[in-house]
Amino acid sequence: MSTTIDSNAAASGVHSDQSAERTGFRVLSAISFAHFLNDMIQSLILAIYPMLKGGFNLSFVQIGLLTMTYQVTASLLQPVVGLYTDKHPKPHSLAIGMGFTLAGLLLLSVAPTYGVLLVAAALVGTGSSIFHPESSRVARMASGGQHGLAQSIFQVGGNGGSAMGPLLAAGIVHKQASVAWFSLAALLAIVVLWKIGGWYAQQLAHRARKGKTAGATASPVPTRVVVRAMLVLLVLVFSKYFYMASLTTYYTFYLMEKFGLARQTAQVYLFVFLFAVAAGTILGGPIGDRIGRKRVIWASILGVAPFTLVLPHVGLFWTGVLTFIIGFILASAFSAILVFAQELIPGKVGMVSGLFFGLAFGMGGIGAAVLGGLADTHGIQSVYRLCAYLPLLGLLAVFLPDLGGRRKTA
Repeated sequence: MSTTIDSNAAASGVHSDQSAERTGFRVLSAISFAHFLNDMIQSLILAIYPMLKGGFNLSFVQIGLLTMTYQVTASLLQPVVGLYTDKHPKPHSLAIGMGFTLAGLLLLSVAPTYGVLLVAAALVGTGSSIFHPESSRVARMASGGQHGLAQSIFQVGGNGGSAMGPLLAAGIVHKQASVAWFSLAALLAIVVLWKIGGWYAQQLAHRARKGKTAGATASPVPTRVVVRAMLVLLVLVFSKYFYMASLTTYYTFYLMEKFGLARQTAQVYLFVFLFAVAAGTILGGPIGDRIGRKRVIWASILGVAPFTLVLPHVGLFWTGVLTFIIGFILASAFSAILVFAQELIPGKVGMVSGLFFGLAFGMGGIGAAVLGGLADTHGIQSVYRLCAYLPLLGLLAVFLPDLGGRRKTA
């Protein structure tokens, strides 16, 4: 793969449109595949919660704290990593970050106590915090100006991996030690990311030869509008990922309690939901490129509210149907939100990506802990009755500025 990437990078140096397009999609495919492997490993942790809960006699609060440790570790570091790499790009940090994930995965497979489980989760979170800002930058560099499409391709890899994790866990992980088999996926990801890092380094060298810099560019709207819009976007990310935490962390428990499903069957339902998330992700970016990202954000957050409000009151068949619809619609939001924020603050791709990926992980982690406490005290079904109202925060999208028709910066 390195020969292909290197030759394409050289072709882009003479500004051949056909070759540049070919280079972009090959690099996007590679970084999306790495995202697939990364998030497959991460979703594995969520999928084996029932096994860990029984093996370590954990409460729902302890399950939530495990998620919070992993996701908050990722969220707190991501903006810092992104801000640093905006000024000092580190192409091979992608592979190094995956090394942290590999270490966490191996530790998870042999952890003897709950405390060691928390350390393993923190290592996986650290790997994620290094991976996401720089990989998002790679996607933008290879976008050819189609930033929404590039982010969607990048994101669909991650969501596809999230969908596959529970399915593979149901078939492979029957005891804690079986988790170690997934270290092979981490090793493959390290190889892919090292080669992508080589392409990334060549792009930086090419820009340096051409005298291009990654300096900041003026925002297309006044500072006060940027601040207001960023606050709105952060609230929308909160609503999306707090609700998503209710499904990614507790959906299997909900199905097992309310409908009496076996663990393996419940994991298949989780796979269906996460597959819907992967399928919906690919739409938000390219549609936003065409009709405007504000419209996509509005429709994907607020548009899911009728389905979330009905979900707690239906039977098993319609639960499966509604969670598929919810995942499909809600997933289209993040690519549009991320690119919208990058256009609000040009020249800070790493910092913006780290902030929003970090907030996504952080809200998921905090949501998991809070909702775990609610499940312990009021029952797992109360989680879905309460979270049903979160998508109504999508009404705040009315306060976002209209960036349609403005010149997009790279």
